Amino acid sequence: MIRTFVLAIGLLLAASAPAATELPGDSVYRLTDTYVDQDGRAFRLADGRGKVRLATMFYTSCPYICPLIIDSAKGVEHALTPAERSRLAFLLVSLDPARDDPAALKRIADKRKLDPKHWTLARTEAAGVRRTAAVLGIRYRALADGEFNHSSALVLLDGEGRVLARTEQLGTVPDPTFLAAVRAALAGPAGSSLPN
Repeated sequence: MIRTFVLAIGLLLAASAPAATELPGDSVYRLTDTYVDQDGRAFRLADGRGKVRLATMFYTSCPYICPLIIDSAKGVEHALTPAERSRLAFLLVSLDPARDDPAALKRIADKRKLDPKHWTLARTEAAGVRRTAAVLGIRYRALADGEFNHSSALVLLDGEGRVLARTEQLGTVPDPTFLAAVRAALAGPAGSSLPN
């Protein structure tokens, strides 16, 4: 399933960023959308190149699942050693660019005590949200009341932006298989993939 997903990512990304030839064909970092973080700084996904990342999508006004997604990512963080934690970055991209401006993202980061050295909450334009969701395998749709139905997944990216693992198991106790994949990625050299 991961291999089919990676192939689909490669095909989507090959069409979206031909100028990023130095990146692997299946790299999420081939997306060229501009994102803005909780501190108002603009960046591109490739700016995080070289660091293992745990990526997901959420929106700040979500009352139930999105707080659990954050708890799940924090569960992974807390299960790691301090040395492992220092090598892992977290990226949460909003599904709701109309309402999630940097101030809204900052409120959640502060409320949830997310260390800005390791946690990036970001927004991009609606087309970028669609592309990001596609490459991360997140399904979503806007509802009439302004909320969103969406799938929930934590996606592990290597330093080159390739998908190494994913889990849809949520909760403060991490999925053991996913946690093992995170540890293996952090133990390897930056940008390395897990063995087949």
